[in-house]
Formats: sequence, structure tokens, C-alpha cells
Amino acid sequence: MSDADFSDEDERRADYIPVEYEYHLTDGYQAERLDVYLTYRIRNATRTKVQRAIGEGFVSVNGSTKIKASYKIRPGDHIVCRLMKPPPIELIPEDIPLQILYEDDDVLVIDKEAGMVVHPGFGNRNGTLVNAVLYHMGVRETRVLEREDDDASMIYSDAAIRPGIVHRLDRETSGVMVISKKEHIHARLAEQFARRTTRREYIALAWGVFSEDEGTIEGNIGRSTRDRKIMAVLKRDGKAARTDYAVLERFEFATLIRCKLHTGRTHQIRVHCAHIGHPLFGDPTYGGREVHAGPRTRRHRQTVKNLLELMPRQALHARTLGFMHPGKNAQMDFESPLPADMNALLERLRALPGSDSADAPGQAAGSVREW
Repeated sequence: MSDADFSDEDERRADYIPVEYEYHLTDGYQAERLDVYLTYRIRNATRTKVQRAIGEGFVSVNGSTKIKASYKIRPGDHIVCRLMKPPPIELIPEDIPLQILYEDDDVLVIDKEAGMVVHPGFGNRNGTLVNAVLYHMGVRETRVLEREDDDASMIYSDAAIRPGIVHRLDRETSGVMVISKKEHIHARLAEQFARRTTRREYIALAWGVFSEDEGTIEGNIGRSTRDRKIMAVLKRDGKAARTDYAVLERFEFATLIRCKLHTGRTHQIRVHCAHIGHPLFGDPTYGGREVHAGPRTRRHRQTVKNLLELMPRQALHARTLGFMHPGKNAQMDFESPLPADMNALLERLRALPGSDSADAPGQAAGSVREW
């Protein structure tokens, strides 16, 4: 998964459909653990999910639910397992305007606005980028996406939405995305993202004043052990992640940085910046709506409150995307200007004392310094 927001757990499971699996063991079965037996026989089941079902009493052997995952099955056992399956998603083409930066017969490059979800899921069945792309590509009939798993990556990779989404941005992250129009183009673009040969650069406003002009943040990213709905840098497990950053501009209590991704983990920039004590300004998931720097005064708290009203999301914008066009065999690079909310925020910050721009009247409002 690349950057993608998580829904509330109760909402995700509210519409789940119970599915029952029943097995009667005949002679010839060798003794093996109950959880292993069910994992191998139920499509897309994981051992963790099976063990959870056993622990919650959704699995019975010979009518009894008072069993353990380690129970050794034997001939004559009657096993009933009830798992909750996510409901199908209807993909309805919708006439939603797209900000198109480039289009040809093979690809579509757009400037995604903040607030648009990339793919449908729990709580976001309509109004997504997938709905808009299907309509734009001439699809008018509804497509039903059957799933055996609630993992967003299953939705993301399903053939029902291809050709189309190659990579993702968080709901509240704006910026450049490339979309394929043909299956073989999709495969070749996806390979570039997998091999990390694309060029992706983001502009972000982080809390606090960075002491170094540039640096690298490295740390494996996986689901938080404290809260499974968010991501975290983990000492064990997780997937390797690397983010390079360079300071573009310093303000009284925040820093504008340019980030280059070497990997594409879920919430990577947001997690890495929070990990080093510089959460992104406005980020509701990783502490960015709390005061992390500046004087401990009522006036400062009011200033921050006013600025957060300008930025009700994380201040993160996918500014640049470069890739090799599979159909033209040519390098293509695209850039998206900062959206209005980030420009307004930066303009206010530049007017505060202690910023790089406070005494630089020659700088255009809303411009971003290069590095």
C-alpha cells in the first residue's frame, strides 16, 4: 500500500456478511492443528483471522466452541467456522470533474484535489477517483467488485478497476497522479513504481524548526502495535522506508520541506516526520493539530488555531511525478502548483516574525523556494 487513510473499525465492519464454512472429516485425515486446517481450506483466510475467529467462539468442533487453535483435528470431527466477509462494492461511473494535466491514448495524469478518496471502500462508496476515472474512460455500466478480504490493497489491485489506478495518495493529500488506460500500460507503470524508478517529490509543512538543511529519515513502517488503524515506525517487522528531505523555508515555529520518496509506504512522509518529532502541520492522525513548537502563550495558541482553520488537513502536496512513458518510451515529468489552502497558510506564516521571508519583500506570496 502507498499512502491511504483508514476508516473507523466499527464502520468498516458494520455491513459485514456472515459466511459459514462446514467440514466433516472422514477417515484418512492426519492430525493437524485446527487453525492450520482452516487456513488452508478457506480462500484468502489468514492464520491470524482464523485464530481470532476461534478465540471469539465463531468456530465449533462437534458442537463445542470451547476449543483452542492448537486443537488436533481427527477423523469424525464436524467443524463449523463462521467468518465475516466484507460486502461487494458497486463501482458506479460518476461524472466528476478531473483536473487533467496530460492525456493521451495510454495515460491520464491528473492533479488530485484534497478530499478526494482514490478508491471505493467502507464509508467511501461513491465520489472517489475510481468512480470519476471509469466515467472519463467511457464506462457507463455499474461494475460489482466481489471481495473475500477487507484489505484495501485487494480493492486497489482488483481487475474490476483496471486499467486505471497505478498508485495512490491519501484522501487529504493533493497533487499529481498517473492513471493508465490500458492493461499492459498499467503493468509497466506499476513495475516502475515497484522498482522505484519513478521520481516523486512532495512539499510539506512540518511542525518545529529543522536544524539541518537536509537529511534522510529511515525506519521500517508497519501498523502501530498500539493502534492498528494507524502506521508507525517499528523496531521489528514492518517494511523498509526511506525519505529524503531538504529545507525550503523556515518560519517561527514550522518548516517548509521538500521530500523525496525512495519507497512508497502507507502514510510514509507523515509517519517519518512524526517519528523525528516534526509531525505535518494540520495532520489529524499523527498529532499535527496540536501545538508542538513556539512560545507557550495564549496569543501563540490563538495564532495556531487561526492557521489550523486555514489548513483542516495535513499540509502535504505531491508536487512532482516523473516516469518513463511505456507507450512513447520517453521520460515524462509533471508538476502541480501548490493548492490555495497551502499558499494561504504559507502567506500567513511569512508575515510572522522569525520566518525566512519576514524581511524578504521581494519574494512573491505563495512561491516555494527551490533547493
